[in-house]
Amino acid sequence: MTDQTPHPCPSPYGRGNWYAATAPEFPDLPSLKGDVQAEVCIVGAGFTGLGAAMALGARAIVLEAGRVGCAASGRNGGQVHTGQRRDQAWLEKAVGRDDAMALWRVAEDARASFKTLTETIDCDWRPGMIHARHKPQGEAEDAAYIALMAERYGYDQLEPIGEQALADELGTDVYHGGLIDHGGGHVHPLKLAQGMAARAMAAGAVIHENTRAATWRREGGRIVVETSGGRVTCDQLILSGDGQLNAMAGPAQARVMPINNFIAVTAPLGDLADEIIRSNAAVSDSRFVVNYFRKTQDGRLLFGGGENYRPGFPSDIAGLVRRNLAKVYPRLAGVEITHAWGGTLGITLSRMPFVSEIAPGVRVASGYSGQGVMLAPYVGKLLAEGNAQTLALMARVPTPPFPGGRWLRWPLTVAGLSWYALRDRL
Repeated sequence: MTDQTPHPCPSPYGRGNWYAATAPEFPDLPSLKGDVQAEVCIVGAGFTGLGAAMALGARAIVLEAGRVGCAASGRNGGQVHTGQRRDQAWLEKAVGRDDAMALWRVAEDARASFKTLTETIDCDWRPGMIHARHKPQGEAEDAAYIALMAERYGYDQLEPIGEQALADELGTDVYHGGLIDHGGGHVHPLKLAQGMAARAMAAGAVIHENTRAATWRREGGRIVVETSGGRVTCDQLILSGDGQLNAMAGPAQARVMPINNFIAVTAPLGDLADEIIRSNAAVSDSRFVVNYFRKTQDGRLLFGGGENYRPGFPSDIAGLVRRNLAKVYPRLAGVEITHAWGGTLGITLSRMPFVSEIAPGVRVASGYSGQGVMLAPYVGKLLAEGNAQTLALMARVPTPPFPGGRWLRWPLTVAGLSWYALRDRL
């Protein structure tokens, strides 16, 4: 891997992060010094926290341990999936048809809100999301789901794509057909996060970078958030750190597990780029450890593949991702990889986000499980507004604690995730 491209963003964005290399220069924001007052304190300047800050404006102070968008929000694949993280058929079984319908409406409201963001923030939006099956004989299941979504939910943006048509579209024959979702797409996520931060600050919100929130407590009827440089006294607290949340988040820690995922970007592919993903859609496959990929505007392939379940990243991220890329595109096995990086996201057992008021005036959203690009900004808005009905709906979705308690949850979960990852290779 080479990583020689100079860029204005410092290391908190991840060494080798192509997004940091291609985003506009964003000003350093001062860390918190001293004691301040706010109506609402937001912990985390990712998509959730920034969505809340945009809604609250001058009523909010945001505390970010690194830089704006420096965690999952500025390191992810940029893929925009419609709906919730689990599909509507799963939700109907898990929460009943009425709540499943209500959750679909939330997702569609989030999609409409996200569309407005992409129309007003320069974030390289491109439409189209392809779900590719890595095993044969799924046509009937795909057809049934398309019919369910059209007939029960009024969603007509899905269409099937056959094996040969998909091979022609993607420029590889390793998949067996799938679905095209015309309501999805992809963005440059760091540009989006920085644009949202600028919008929030223009509305009066204050963002403090390099300010890690350590603890919170009640004092005299208000909430006090302690940091290394000062404190924020506020009426309400929003915790939006996803996989980075600490003990401040209380029950979220038992329900959200951090895992690491990895992405690489190739050198520009020249004429070969015209033969790969001809529609310029994003692609995500059906493996448990998902391969996801898309073309950049300058004709590179951005490919995500591979994850680990322990603290720290492998020493050769490019090599790890290359192995997965070469299985999908054998002819690119020797292509130059110019950037490679990792990021930490939060997952839940059910793969649905944990959204809850964990104490009076203290709300948390975490564990988007890879589907936060579209949902998180809107969930942040809901947290800011204190929308009791919708927040109660989301809190009813099962997000049970990981088994094993504080000490055993990690090895037990790693064993389970590793087994499912192994099944991908069988």
